[in-house]
Amino acid sequence: MLFSRMDKKNVRDNFTLQAGILASAGIITRIIGLLYRSPLQRVIGNLGLGYYSSAYNFYTIILLISSYSIPAAISKVIAQKLALKEYRNVDRLLRCAFAYVCAVGGAASLFLFFAAGWFVSPEAVPVLRMFAPTIFIYGILGVLRGFFQAQKTMVPTSVSQIIEQIANAAVSIGGAFLLIRILAGDPMGQSEKEILVSKGIHGAMGSALGTGAGVLTALIFMSMIYARHRKSFREAVENDRSEQVDSYGQIMKMIFLVVTPFILNTAICNFSGNVNNIVYTKLYPIIRNLDTIDTYSAWSLFSGQAQTISNIPIAFATAMATAMIPTVAQLIAAKNQETAKERIALAVKTTMVISIPCAVGLFVLASPITCLLFWGNTSAEEWMAAKLLMALSLSVVFYAYSTLNSQILQGLGRVNAPIVNAAISLLVQTAVAVGLLFFTQLDLYSIALASAVYAGLLCCLNHLSVRRAIGYRQEVMNTFVRPFAAAAVMGVFCKVLYQALLFWTKSPRISVIPAVLLGAVVYFAVLILFRGITKEELRSFPKGNLLVKLAVKCRLMK
Repeated sequence: MLFSRMDKKNVRDNFTLQAGILASAGIITRIIGLLYRSPLQRVIGNLGLGYYSSAYNFYTIILLISSYSIPAAISKVIAQKLALKEYRNVDRLLRCAFAYVCAVGGAASLFLFFAAGWFVSPEAVPVLRMFAPTIFIYGILGVLRGFFQAQKTMVPTSVSQIIEQIANAAVSIGGAFLLIRILAGDPMGQSEKEILVSKGIHGAMGSALGTGAGVLTALIFMSMIYARHRKSFREAVENDRSEQVDSYGQIMKMIFLVVTPFILNTAICNFSGNVNNIVYTKLYPIIRNLDTIDTYSAWSLFSGQAQTISNIPIAFATAMATAMIPTVAQLIAAKNQETAKERIALAVKTTMVISIPCAVGLFVLASPITCLLFWGNTSAEEWMAAKLLMALSLSVVFYAYSTLNSQILQGLGRVNAPIVNAAISLLVQTAVAVGLLFFTQLDLYSIALASAVYAGLLCCLNHLSVRRAIGYRQEVMNTFVRPFAAAAVMGVFCKVLYQALLFWTKSPRISVIPAVLLGAVVYFAVLILFRGITKEELRSFPKGNLLVKLAVKCRLMK
């Protein structure tokens, strides 16, 4: 049982392995998300995808403010108590956390439902209201995920994320199809524009219903896992002989003081997308006198396609950050600063080893990747989505590094630094986006460039904050230079192989898959030859021992 074993040294102490497990789940869920986007796009059209993306952005910000940061925050406070073996306090923390999310999540759900018209255009209001109940459900799910993450096991969270996305995909497509058939109305007597808008609205509502169904399914799964381990948890609580037992008032205050900075940091970091959404879909059409249907359709290419693809490699950084929080919190609580520095250095290097080649790959193969994942685009839409993805690929490494450092600062107790850094970056990004949109002809590319500016500035500011907080300096050659050199070699190989396969197959979709897979093999082979990764570091990856054996067998390592 989980709690009866948690004092033993085992594989769960390897936070890079746990991060790898969570990252694998994150990548799988994003791939599922991409795979169902194409059939969903065929059902609801680019306009429906635009309504969905617009509503989803504002649903996300309310979720961030109320419930999204719960897993990370709860894992931090519980990890600190577990380090001191205060199991009765862990029990009280869980009770208070459930009470907190029910109150805050319930209020946020009601607010989103009744205030939907404040955030989106009238066409997207019913879509946003469909998201409202999901916020309440997510809060309860977040507490359970944080409970297991604090014990340095990411498996329950990982499996629940995959289950959530599968349910989301199935219900999104099915719900969109049914709502269009049932509620879109009789097309007789309607103009072509009215039919298009009605289809988009009801299709987007069905897709939003899928998001809630996915979260509910994940909650049911996590509840089953918790029930399975409840007996061992209760035994640990009953056998707790520690003298320190916090009052419920103290615990609620602790939760509030920890959760609030997490919420502010996460909300401000993610609010950049909402600002871009407001600037492009609300202000830009007014200034340039554009049709809102065209604007929302174009926005779907950026938010629903290019940005969705670029977020895939960031999943690893997010997973590493999630795994780092309880580890760093426990080390700082134990006043073991040197080990904390070592773990931070390993986390940063591992994140860069993954995110740098991903950014290069997205830049080099942007067009075929977009073609592979979104089948419903016209040639013009495909071209624009690919160019936007190339622009966004520049920010992948920055986002990955800043995400990791932001959570490291939270684990170190420097909760205000990432909030200030994100706020500064957001102001600069907004100024850049407005300036480029209104004074140039770059259109959507202005948003992509502004996003890169935001990520780059936040990356630099968070790096400096970590350096000041713990006196930590990141090794440069093996962390950044050699992975980039290996990725450059991989990029050339991928491009040449793709063009050769395209000449032979005449199909971008068929040609890009082997180019990506073989490119990954080439990257790690070249990285090893460049001595950019050691045996010990390679072993920390999922299936690391197997990777080391293969490297030795291929004479890449001794």
